[in-house]
Amino acid sequence: MRYSLIGCGRVSPEHLRAAKHNGLELAGLCDTDPAQIDRNLGFAKEYLAGVPVYQNYKQLLAAERPQLVAIATPSGLHAQMALDCIAAGAHVIIEKPLAMSMEDAQKIKDAAEKTGLVVCNNLQNRFNPAVKALREAVEAGRFGRIYSASMRLRWFRGEDYYRQAAWRGTRALDGGAMMNQGVHGIDLLCWMLGEPLRVTAITTRLARAIEMEDMGMALVEFRGGALASIECTTLRHPDAEESVLEINGERGCARLGGIAGHMVETWRFDGAPLDEENAMRRQYAREPASVYGSGHGMLYADVIAAIETGRKPLVGIDEGAMALSIVLGAYESSATDKTVWLQGDTP
Repeated sequence: MRYSLIGCGRVSPEHLRAAKHNGLELAGLCDTDPAQIDRNLGFAKEYLAGVPVYQNYKQLLAAERPQLVAIATPSGLHAQMALDCIAAGAHVIIEKPLAMSMEDAQKIKDAAEKTGLVVCNNLQNRFNPAVKALREAVEAGRFGRIYSASMRLRWFRGEDYYRQAAWRGTRALDGGAMMNQGVHGIDLLCWMLGEPLRVTAITTRLARAIEMEDMGMALVEFRGGALASIECTTLRHPDAEESVLEINGERGCARLGGIAGHMVETWRFDGAPLDEENAMRRQYAREPASVYGSGHGMLYADVIAAIETGRKPLVGIDEGAMALSIVLGAYESSATDKTVWLQGDTP
């Protein structure tokens, strides 16, 4: 399958490794700054050998005719690039977030449905082993009725991070801690709890010289009645970063932690074997190599299977749009000091 990567910045190595691991034929790279390729992708020189490089993605689409394209550019560019890739006949993997507005998310959905092409939102943490185990416990009904959940994303991003690229932290091209970093955990909340109904939030800028928030907190109600708290910040001490997902139900509770939610910290259920929690802690005790986790390769494999079989990918447009709706709802709630109803619901 012919594959192209648009955007060769910070996260691009994860995409390239996943593409290589899954045996994709690399058919073109694109970045407005070609020097990014040497800086970030130099580790894969053999895979890159002879591959054409473009600074204009439309020229790449026209010349290379890739079957699958990954978009790893600033967030505000995702929607139009995705629409152009779909119009060129390519399946698409879109880095998070799916888009910067619900209107653009709907445009992507309409285009994909019209053409029958596969579009995946790159929310790869669904494929992390500990997260998959948690989802299996939810599906098996081990929690009983889920009462509450919490997602805490506490990472460090200093001023140097935001100064590396002018788009970071801007409203038009990036968003803040909830949109850029926290959307992964917000997606996992949706995967565990279902459709969100309403959100009440406060977002603020406490320390970083950026346009959007470096701290955001929200309370979300889901259709099944569960409540979830969300905390996203880039102000955590760099030696104490964490990503926590916790579920509390009538018959059990579980908490994943560590820097990227890879580690089982709590695992307690009615009727469980006495040593189950310790066994789960031992099985899921390793931190990943980076905060990106270990899911990119599996996400790519899922997309390839979806293309080959005609089924939907595990993380498609609807899934990406659900997480996006919470972030945008949180921004609106903070700006208006009101609860925001999602998915068309009203009080």
